[in-house]
Amino acid sequence: MAYLQITLNISDENRAAAAGVYQQYKTPFLTTIEGATSKALLVRDEDVQVLHGFTTVAQAQAYLSSPLFTQDVVAGLKPYLNSAPEVRIYDVI
Repeated sequence: MAYLQITLNISDENRAAAAGVYQQYKTPFLTTIEGATSKALLVRDEDVQVLHGFTTVAQAQAYLSSPLFTQDVVAGLKPYLNSAPEVRIYDVI
């Protein structure tokens, strides 16, 4: 199992719109991305994180270059980001 964690710096006034992007692409992520097992939106005062579950680290890495991520998710979130996202991949052992 592996996790892809993307931390987003999004102002309070843009969080609802960013959550809409999350909702829009959650089902396509789970149904079309190889190895995808889960996706959760984690909201804190200081940031928003999207935690993606995968079967393997390689599948998590592959998602980052997929059209769903690069053309849809990134483009949808770009207007709401205050800075570049922080991306981390974790291998569960």
